[in-house]
Amino acid sequence: MFGTPQPGRTTPLSRTARTTVVLLFGAWFIDYADRLVINFVLPEIGDEFGLTRGQQGLLISAFFIAYAVCQIPGGMLADRIGGRRVALWALLVWTLFTALTGLAWSFAALLVLRVLFGLAQGVFPPAATKILVERSRPEERMRANGLILSSNAVAAVLTPLLVAPLVAFHGWRSAYISVAALGVFVYTAIRLRLPEPLSEGGETPVPAHGKDTRSLLRWGVLWRFAAMMFGYSLIIWGLSSWVPTYLKDERGVDLGAAGALMAIPGLAAAVATVLGGRIADRAGGRHRRVVLPAMAVAAAMLPVMAYTASVPWFIALSTVAVFAAALCYMPIMAVPIRSLSAQHIGVASGVMVFGGQLAGVTAPTVMGLLADAFSFQVAFAFLATGAVIAAVAACLTPQDTRSFLAGADARIRAAAPATDTGVTTKMPFAKATGDATPTDKEPS
Repeated sequence: MFGTPQPGRTTPLSRTARTTVVLLFGAWFIDYADRLVINFVLPEIGDEFGLTRGQQGLLISAFFIAYAVCQIPGGMLADRIGGRRVALWALLVWTLFTALTGLAWSFAALLVLRVLFGLAQGVFPPAATKILVERSRPEERMRANGLILSSNAVAAVLTPLLVAPLVAFHGWRSAYISVAALGVFVYTAIRLRLPEPLSEGGETPVPAHGKDTRSLLRWGVLWRFAAMMFGYSLIIWGLSSWVPTYLKDERGVDLGAAGALMAIPGLAAAVATVLGGRIADRAGGRHRRVVLPAMAVAAAMLPVMAYTASVPWFIALSTVAVFAAALCYMPIMAVPIRSLSAQHIGVASGVMVFGGQLAGVTAPTVMGLLADAFSFQVAFAFLATGAVIAAVAACLTPQDTRSFLAGADARIRAAAPATDTGVTTKMPFAKATGDATPTDKEPS
């Protein structure tokens, strides 16, 4: 039997949730590492194909355009046919395109492969969120999600450390072949070991009614959460896209040393993501308490970082900025993920991730153009805009489940997990979703 958690206390993750966390951690690690590789091989690709910084930025943004376009359709598909099925197909197909990227023969071929790669990977985030929601209790959900998505920061630490020597000895193409091999391993693990949902009878998707989907997409409050995610992601993707090239081209740091330096803010982001998940669970959402002070720190650090003349100070200040921004990641997502039922979470999370991926489209290209037209200093200072956007959106979004659902369609409110004040959760899932009640046993 699932107990009711006490305010301000956390209970251990269930066995199903723990297994799900491990498997999704692996999938997200590959997902993020695949995206990061381009940032560290971009100078070599630029040299091989004679690309300008604007063209290099376009290679990054092309992926994010396709990735962003697929977020909401991916959520709809996950809600209709099941998160596990969508996630497995996505992982298999993007692994194929990762391998093919290592065989690209021209800028045009790279551009096409980056778009196809983005389309395949774009349906994964909402499917992964749905997998977690179906296999975790609401009161443990943000801690579990924080652990899963700390994989992004761990990938940010390990990718430069592993890719730099690989590229130095075997060329940039070998990095993509190696990551594709890891993708096959993770696909097999998820296919064989992912536990059944907490509901009885296995994964039987309950597709959201068409009207429900339209209501979610027209729900302005959900798009304000997406705007918060846009602000956060503008900082993260802007730094991860261009810092390696900046260190190599402007500061004369070789790729191996640049990779080691980039591991420092990556480690800080990993710690901040897990910490942010724990804070979000304890606070029952209430993201404003975290987002406003953290984004104020990031906004202050980014311009100073941009104009510092010292590489150690550049890395130190960027680490503080990344830690502050990453601390907001889980709190930004907390209220919608805690409040919505499994049958709506695919589309809802797709909307939020869509906001983040629009920043992935914007940051690399805009920064590349600013670096060409002015300087890298102007490009990095531009990222403080993201902190301002996130802080403003935090002030315009509800802070708990009750206020979040107040403006929702009646069907969405009826299907939402039962809560009291929005801080503690009485039931793991709402009966309306067909999920477990407090007396259901956890599956083996």
